[in-house]
Amino acid sequence: MPSSFQEMWAELLPVGRHAGSGGYRRFAWTSADTECRDWFREQAAARGLDVETDRNGNQWAWLGDPSAGDAVVTGSHLDSVPDGGAFDGPLGVVSAFAALDELAARGVRPSRPVAVVNFGDEEGARFGLACAGSRLTAGQLTPERAAALRDADGVTLTQAMERAGHDPEAIGPDDERLARIGVFVELHVEQGRHLAGTGSPVGVASAIWPHGRWRFDFRGEANHAGTTRMQDRHDPMPAYAATMLAARERAAAAGARATFGKLLVEPNGVNAVPSLVRAWLDARAADEETLALLLGTIEDAAREHAAREGVEVGLERESFTPVVDFAPALRDELVRLLAARRPYEVPVLPTGAGHDAGILAAKVPTAMLFVRNPTGVSHSPAEHAREDDCVAGVEALADVLEGLACR
Repeated sequence: MPSSFQEMWAELLPVGRHAGSGGYRRFAWTSADTECRDWFREQAAARGLDVETDRNGNQWAWLGDPSAGDAVVTGSHLDSVPDGGAFDGPLGVVSAFAALDELAARGVRPSRPVAVVNFGDEEGARFGLACAGSRLTAGQLTPERAAALRDADGVTLTQAMERAGHDPEAIGPDDERLARIGVFVELHVEQGRHLAGTGSPVGVASAIWPHGRWRFDFRGEANHAGTTRMQDRHDPMPAYAATMLAARERAAAAGARATFGKLLVEPNGVNAVPSLVRAWLDARAADEETLALLLGTIEDAAREHAAREGVEVGLERESFTPVVDFAPALRDELVRLLAARRPYEVPVLPTGAGHDAGILAAKVPTAMLFVRNPTGVSHSPAEHAREDDCVAGVEALADVLEGLACR
């Protein structure tokens, strides 16, 4: 018999959880990722769904004939950021299986094919590029660039795939698979507090802010910390630190987001002036013009502070996703389907977080449901959603699937 939402959640909860931090380290193509993939196959098998892994490592569990086309697809991802929370990604996958159970309990049989998907490497925690699985499928990441991606230990993405038992030779665009999809609906925990201020446990997404990742390389000169006079140093660390503070200040002034969340230092010695500070910027804004202006001011600050310290600075864009406006007709249909069975208003809200739904939006009509997050905290072990809100999310997703696939 299929597991209930609570049982599925309990089974998945320990996988990849770090005993010290309490957060999750479910990185792409690691043992924790393999355990998650095994769990996905087991849940699909318990429901009699046909499971396949596509050329890019994404998992699909099918109810009905995939070749019939016009499928209704739902799901999310199971990987995590370093020491991330339990809900970001997995809530959408667990809820998808639970929503199918709810349809079965209602005695409703889909007239269109339905699939649950687990997209691979959504967070980009290991190889530095978010949504790698969906980007490859949608043709937004070339096989050549994907093959060149490396983790902190120098392992390439293709090597990691091979070690996990997946053949990487065929990675790349998958137009045939995308052509099967009529709509894609992703349920996700809200990564913010919009719903927390309302009486609504569930909302519908309107758009995803444009966002990207940029790498700054501040190059100076290694030297002895004890013998090199302050005025003789070519230290990249102060240049980086001043840039980080400038980015924070300018993002706040623009109503945008700027975060330096990853840093590598060489030679990384307590008693050595660094020769290199490599820092990654995550920047997001409500529109592309604001984001471009923000990045320009941060780059200007970096060059100004680098010159002051006598160091060089290089800037490379590693990823960029333009603004995504979800399909208006599909979005409005979701609001109509949900409002018909609920005594509360169903808010429509934008998000600053990227998702696989945003990548697929360029190829197929996509939409998103958000489940209330009482604190708004995400990408942290403190990420949380109440069980009754999660159940409300399952019921909402079931209503959407019934409305889209069962008529």
